[in-house]
Amino acid sequence: MKQKVITLDEFIVKRQMEFEFASGELSGLLRDLGLASKIIHREVNKAGLVDILGSVGNTNVHGETQKKLDVFADEAFISCLKNSGECAAVASEENDNIIVFEEREQAKYVVALDPLDGSSNIDVNVSVGTIFSIYRRLDENRAITDDDFLQPGVNQVAAGYIIYGSSTMLVYTTGHGVNGFTLDPSIGEFCLSHPNITTPTDGNIYSINHGYRWHYSDGVKKYIDHCINSDGLREKPYSMRYIGSMVADIHRNLIKGGIFMYPRSKEKPLGKLRLLYECNPLSFVVEQAGGTAINGRKRIMELQPTELHQTCPIFMGSPQMVEMLHNCVITHNAAKKEG
Repeated sequence: MKQKVITLDEFIVKRQMEFEFASGELSGLLRDLGLASKIIHREVNKAGLVDILGSVGNTNVHGETQKKLDVFADEAFISCLKNSGECAAVASEENDNIIVFEEREQAKYVVALDPLDGSSNIDVNVSVGTIFSIYRRLDENRAITDDDFLQPGVNQVAAGYIIYGSSTMLVYTTGHGVNGFTLDPSIGEFCLSHPNITTPTDGNIYSINHGYRWHYSDGVKKYIDHCINSDGLREKPYSMRYIGSMVADIHRNLIKGGIFMYPRSKEKPLGKLRLLYECNPLSFVVEQAGGTAINGRKRIMELQPTELHQTCPIFMGSPQMVEMLHNCVITHNAAKKEG
């Protein structure tokens, strides 16, 4: 007998009572994010056929050139969330300031978005993704401010990502494990394909931009030496896999086991990836799947954000690999102080 197909909508409704404040709003928000991702899926899959590739000639708040699909994705998600009625405001990596939906100010939740992670890869047909994070407002009786978004990651009520690749998948958590849904284009529905995702405790894949190796701290260099087995602790080195699209790298390592690293460097002393839009939501997913996420010393989700576009270094993945990285960093710092 064929196993019954469970759609994203069915799954969300079935699991709604797991939410601390179960009243339908959060379920509606997740469905709205799923709807927006279907729109992005459609555009990504025909990007080579229409005038949607390339740059619009503008830069975002981080000084990065905005791609046409970046702008389209940003507008699509904001539009779906605004029309839903369940979202009071959005903070997007593509916008300087938060976007408050004045007609929805009584809504309970706010959403932080990276609308299209890895968009520089779209021109060469490499997987890209969307990252999202949902927080409950600090006080529903006062005006919405940046503070509603500047909460530590442990306050997230839901987070996840959508990866647009050979198939489109939506992976999310509400703090009760991680589940993945694959879009079936024939029926236009996300269907449960990866229930209860658990990342391996150890792995043999490491993901880092080797081109900047000599710009990293000595502790990170020491761990890279461990990965390439220059310390001779294993029979062979780990495999280096780096796509340059964070969602794609995290998704692969989540399934197969591995570590993703984006350290601080001489050029980026505070790191490059955004705490609010990338690090916190993906850390929530990785932790719920049994993995670990740190900034080299501290747990990512315990960091207190101070700015909407704050950056930080990040190391996340299989717990044994992250622990080894942590030990390398701590050991080096101790030796440096003694020296």
